[in-house]
Amino acid sequence: MRPRPTPVRLLVAALTAALLGGAAAPAHATAANPYERGPAPTASSLEATRGPFTVEQVTVSRYSVSGFGGGTIYYPSDQSQGTFGAVAVSPGYTARQSSIAWLGPRLASQGFVVFTIDTTRTSDQPSSRGDQLLAALRHLTTSSPVRTRVDPARLAVMGHSMGGGGALEAAKDAPTLQAAIPLTPWNIDKSWPEITTPTLVIGAQNDSVASVRTHAEPFYESIPASTPKTYLELRGASHYAPVVSNTTIARNSIAWLKRFVDDDLRYAPFVCPAPSGSAYSEVRSVCPS
Repeated sequence: MRPRPTPVRLLVAALTAALLGGAAAPAHATAANPYERGPAPTASSLEATRGPFTVEQVTVSRYSVSGFGGGTIYYPSDQSQGTFGAVAVSPGYTARQSSIAWLGPRLASQGFVVFTIDTTRTSDQPSSRGDQLLAALRHLTTSSPVRTRVDPARLAVMGHSMGGGGALEAAKDAPTLQAAIPLTPWNIDKSWPEITTPTLVIGAQNDSVASVRTHAEPFYESIPASTPKTYLELRGASHYAPVVSNTTIARNSIAWLKRFVDDDLRYAPFVCPAPSGSAYSEVRSVCPS
C-alpha cells in the first residue's frame, strides 16, 4: 500500500483511529495480489452493466447515523474472498442519493462495497459534503451491518457536482484514502496542492453549471504532478451526465478503483495510458510510477 501522511483534522483523526481499530477478515490467500477480486478485466467486462459479483443492499436510516444523512449500502454477497475495498458516493446540490444510485450496484458487482449517501441537507456545501463522506466511511467500517466485509485500509470517495467538490475536500483532509473520483465537480476552492490521493476528474464538455474551464480543469491542474491523476472530458455531455447510467463513467471509475483501491495491476492498462477516442473531448493524465 502507498505510504500516507498523517491527517490533521479532528474528524479525520477520528476516522483514522476507527479504521485502525476495525476488524478485518483475512484476505483471499490464493491470489497473487491478495486484493484482487474477480476475473481478469477486458474492455467488455468494464463496460458491462453488471460485473461478476451478485449484489445485495441494505438501507441505512438517517436517524441511525451521525454526521451524514444515511443512505444505501451495496455489497457483494460473496463471502469467500475476504474483505472488499469500499467507496462512499455523495450526490450534488439539491439532490438525493437516488441521483447517483446507479453507481451502487454497478460498482459493487465488480467487487466493492459502495455507500451512496444522502447529505444532512440538500443545500450542504462541498466542505460539508467532504466531512460527510468521511463520516459515512467511518460508519461503514465501524458500525454498519457489513463492516466485517470492508477492508478499512482500502477506501475511496466519489461525488457529483458539489459532491464531487466534496470528494476533493475529503481527499485533501484524509490522505489515507486510496482514490477519489469527482464527477463534473463544483467547488469555490480551485486549488488542491494538498492532494496525494490518486484522483480521476471527470468533466463534461457542455457543462453550464460547473464549467470545466472554471472547475474541473483547474482542479485537475492544481493537483501535484507527483500524484497519479487523470482528467477526462466527456464529449457533448452536460453537468448531469453522472446522474444517469453512463458506460464511459462506469468503465473509467471501475478501472481507477481497481487499480488504486485494490492495487490490482491487471487494470493498469485501462488507466495508463489514459483512454482516448470519440467519447472524450479532452484527456490529460499523469501516469503512476
